[in-house]
Amino acid sequence: METKDIYDQVNRWYGSITKSSTGHYEQTVAKAFGYTEEDLAGVPERANLGLSCGNPIALARLREGETVIDLGSGAGFDVFTAAKRVGPTGKAIGVDMNKNMVEKANTIKAHAKAPNVQFMESAVTSIALPDNTADCIISNCVINLVPAAEKQLAFDEMFRLLKPGGRVAISDILGRREFTEEMKKNIALYVGCVAGASQVSEYDTFLKNAGFNGNPNRPTEV
Repeated sequence: METKDIYDQVNRWYGSITKSSTGHYEQTVAKAFGYTEEDLAGVPERANLGLSCGNPIALARLREGETVIDLGSGAGFDVFTAAKRVGPTGKAIGVDMNKNMVEKANTIKAHAKAPNVQFMESAVTSIALPDNTADCIISNCVINLVPAAEKQLAFDEMFRLLKPGGRVAISDILGRREFTEEMKKNIALYVGCVAGASQVSEYDTFLKNAGFNGNPNRPTEV
């Protein structure tokens, strides 16, 4: 599939599920990935769409006063969770390419007490923020949705946005073996976070090429 076609399909699919939250299912998914009752209690209603494949917050070691950027923030679940961790002197910025998601997140923010939260409509490969903006970058089940031709750009952008000594905490789907061409072209598998998954070795290469060092299975520092 061409890069533009992939983005169009992903945008269409995720734009269609902005109204799908039912509450119970999403809470169950979050708990399965280690989000605590305290975490969930601090998240505004409707921000959790049950789209996680892990818990980057648990890896991020967020501290008071830090700035954190969430790549592919959806309705803001991890952004609002992070905002509680960094406190009023910190900032949590959500970035998502889907207009419907950003609108939903901003609507939720308007009804929540979250002055340290910001949402931006943008691809994760090119974000209108200055160099050295963030202490930490998180992402939850999103990098696999970036087309193969642009995955390296996403990691390059992370490195650019991080302050020296900054860190990334990414939860993502990774493949243990190469997928068949038929699987790679299956759009249902792609939007389902399977067909676009990288191999572990590829992830390591993306990180190293961007300038990171460390093990991709744990928080990785600049």
